[in-house]
Amino acid sequence: MSTTKAEDVTPSPFTNDEMRERLRELPPSAKLVAKVLEDDEPLSQGQLADLSLLPDRTVRYALNRLEETDLVDSRYSFRDARKQVYYLTA
Repeated sequence: MSTTKAEDVTPSPFTNDEMRERLRELPPSAKLVAKVLEDDEPLSQGQLADLSLLPDRTVRYALNRLEETDLVDSRYSFRDARKQVYYLTA
């Protein structure tokens, strides 16, 4: 039987009131991309498009909006330095 301590569970960034308030003003595509990043991060733009079922162009727009509100940041991938991966900052 497995037991999980409360401190072992990572709290969801969406429980943060400030993050929820900033997300409220964003388009639905940005909210979906943020939710996908909550579950699996860091992810490339292509991976986000695959997981969210959104077109590449829509994912790019969503990422730009999330970066403008400082909810998402990016870095170069450790696996492939030609790609950028995105992650939640909250």
